[in-house]
Amino acid sequence: MASFHALSCISDNPVLLEAVAASEADEALDALRQHPLFNKLQNEDFEYIVGHLRRIKLGHHQLLYRQDTVAQNFFFVVSGRVRLFRLDYTGVERTLDSLGPGDCFAEVMIYADPAQYACYAEALKQTEVLMIPIRAFRALIARQPAYADLVMRHYAMRAVERFHDLEIMTVQNARDRLIRYLLDLVPAHRLKDVEVELPLPKCLVASRLAMQPETFSRILGELKSNGLVRVNRSRVIIQDPGRLAQLTM
Repeated sequence: MASFHALSCISDNPVLLEAVAASEADEALDALRQHPLFNKLQNEDFEYIVGHLRRIKLGHHQLLYRQDTVAQNFFFVVSGRVRLFRLDYTGVERTLDSLGPGDCFAEVMIYADPAQYACYAEALKQTEVLMIPIRAFRALIARQPAYADLVMRHYAMRAVERFHDLEIMTVQNARDRLIRYLLDLVPAHRLKDVEVELPLPKCLVASRLAMQPETFSRILGELKSNGLVRVNRSRVIIQDPGRLAQLTM
């Protein structure tokens, strides 16, 4: 397997460091290979992409890129967590999403014209991502027209996910938005005493759900008082997901 280099991001200016150890590189590339954008590639085409990869290491609260700046790359999360957020017209941060290991983001920039990042990307902890140049990926698609169909299927699936997110955000009742958010974290076929971990700090979950932190805390406290959930820091135990879901009907 081809090797690739590491980068360290100071503020939002990456600096090239020494090559990544082979074992580290193999683990990261194995994870990348399993992503839907890459798992159908022929080995030689995957090697072509690997030859253009760079690895970025981000510290706590460091920015990977800024809203409205030129997009030259998209990214794959190796470890840690990345928050995507925008500044609204008043300058207030609005959390859009959070990504963990195995997630790709900003890949829509492959087809964007002009290619500009639509939001900020910030590391919420020590984080490593793979940086994939858009130009190299476009060249691969141009050489492999059949692969373009797979890429579009990926975008279609992402669009369906975004419609689901939009559906949650259009629910007027703040309690229902929080309940639906929690239920989305529940693994399939788990029926009782399900423990989930909030992917973001509570204040950022509140931002994600378009509510004030005080409102989030109050609603979570009400659910706790009614015996529907238990809370242990960032972990929420949902005692009966079915009963919780009935509150939104």
